Amino acid sequence: MRTTPPPVPWRDVVRFAVTIPAPLAVAAAVGGGLEQGPVLGAGVFGTMGALAASLAPQSGPLRDRLRRIAAAIGFGAVGLLVGQYATGGGWAPVVVIAAISAAAALISSVNAALSLGSLQLLIYTAISSGLTTPLSLPAEVGFFFGGAAWATLTTVVQARTESLDPDRTSVAGVFTAIADLLAASGTERAEDSRRALTTALNAAYDRVIRSRSHSAGRSRELSELAGVLNSAAPLVEGAVAAARARVAADPDDVEAVRALAAALRDSGELTGERPPPLDDGPPARRAVRHGIRLVWNVVGDPEERAVAAAQQMEVDLRTRLRDLADRTLASPDSRAFAVRLALCMTVAEIARQFLPIERPYWVLLTVAIVLKPDFGSVFTRAVQRGAGTVLGVLLGSALLAVLPRNAWVLVAMAVAAAPLPWARNANFGLFSVFQTPVIILLLDLALAGGPDLVGARLTDTLIGCAIVLVFGYLLWPQTWRAPLDEALRDAALALDAFVEAAFTGSPTERRRARRRNYRALTELQTQLQRRLAEPPPISSRAAAWWPVIVQLERTSDAVTEAVIAQREGEPAPDLAQVAVLRKAIRQLEEDVRAHRIPDDAEILADGVLAPVAREVDAARRLVRENAPGRH
Repeated sequence: MRTTPPPVPWRDVVRFAVTIPAPLAVAAAVGGGLEQGPVLGAGVFGTMGALAASLAPQSGPLRDRLRRIAAAIGFGAVGLLVGQYATGGGWAPVVVIAAISAAAALISSVNAALSLGSLQLLIYTAISSGLTTPLSLPAEVGFFFGGAAWATLTTVVQARTESLDPDRTSVAGVFTAIADLLAASGTERAEDSRRALTTALNAAYDRVIRSRSHSAGRSRELSELAGVLNSAAPLVEGAVAAARARVAADPDDVEAVRALAAALRDSGELTGERPPPLDDGPPARRAVRHGIRLVWNVVGDPEERAVAAAQQMEVDLRTRLRDLADRTLASPDSRAFAVRLALCMTVAEIARQFLPIERPYWVLLTVAIVLKPDFGSVFTRAVQRGAGTVLGVLLGSALLAVLPRNAWVLVAMAVAAAPLPWARNANFGLFSVFQTPVIILLLDLALAGGPDLVGARLTDTLIGCAIVLVFGYLLWPQTWRAPLDEALRDAALALDAFVEAAFTGSPTERRRARRRNYRALTELQTQLQRRLAEPPPISSRAAAWWPVIVQLERTSDAVTEAVIAQREGEPAPDLAQVAVLRKAIRQLEEDVRAHRIPDDAEILADGVLAPVAREVDAARRLVRENAPGRH
């Protein structure tokens, strides 16, 4: 439960406090109060939609925020529909809950947006199975979408008034600090600028890793930013070397680095041409120029490379479907999690039918919230969510016991909703402490109850938590462990096989090796995310390995790029150089297995292999930096 308090996102705090209770406030104004009836039902479902759409977006480009909102409200609406078939007794509701839970687990493995959507699917299926209102089903769904549209509008307005994205800004700050160091080279300010650069690098990695650990599934945006940070290493080394040698920087280099910072900060394109190579001058200045040219390649044309790769490798529907199957049905982790989630939700549904509980849907809802359907949900995270949900139940029930059924309920809901964006960045348990009262206040307006519900609701919550801990974890001890080192070694071996097939195999062998390589990287990302959800020191150790993982992905992309270049007419590489490259990759796997520091010999390669060799060198350097005993 211990956490470092994050900064308060005041704009998000205000948006949540205003957006979430607004539909209920409108219903109270139209209906003359919070009395039972169709008007209040419309407000309840509108607030549900506003809550789902408000929680969906995270920091990042507006298109990513809207994609997450669409997934949350779309699957939430499906949950409202499916929940109608999960009421009553018998085996039919059990089968419905089991099937929808298995589907949610598989959907969550596709990407981050669908992982969020699958959670909303379970939550609103549980709510719909026990919530009765005077509205028709189409009206409920319609008001749900109306509230979601209102929350989407406030999100868009906030995004349009925000000029900066915090993740990109933190990475751009590194290049601003590099430019400042270059400008201060040879002056009294150089030492202070060097310390500022170290601080900026630490802040950027912490920010990107923190965002990754709170983002379910894979995030291409964050991986690209981590790749930019990795590619900046030679430039950082050159800038520090120039400052120590008191070599005045070339003004063109300072300007080029500031252009890189502006492009990253504003998500824009690089203006101007890449600086030409330097063939003379001090070694430190040549190193700076070389580092700028490397980063310029990474920042300048990632979209063009992605488009070229998509045109070459993903032109047909069959390939896309095969990749989707690799992440879902073909993944052992996805299948295992589908069984685990379906088992827990099925037990919760059976408990709903046979236990004498007053709000039976609350057990299902607790299991859905605690056992969040993505691969980051591990034992400690479940304990955090369970403890937070229990505290939230006590807080929400206390508010219901002391507050009259009038506008003060809306004030309490706004106060509980306001800390949600801050708590989400701090701790899963803390987030549940504030999320649960919002849900309790909302549902008890639709289904009025008395103070005696406090004990019953607390019992239901403890039952749900017990189901998760027993049937979700105690029976699945392998989920407590995330063999990150083993996954790293598997990814390195898969990369070695990909390099072999890329330059010596047939097209069929090359496609199969590429699929195995990227499947191994997907498994590696899954294991990383599990470790990031653990408390320190496990999460700290995993966070240190994340740049290595991103570098392996960049290396795989470089191999693909080399294959495409060779296909377009570039000369085939020397097989001796291929053998040297493969030996270095296998050595990397052995270094990870033996926890030893790799040698610092540079891989020599030319032609299409040169970019691959540079990426492997970078991976070996990062492994060297993270080896035990290095620091």
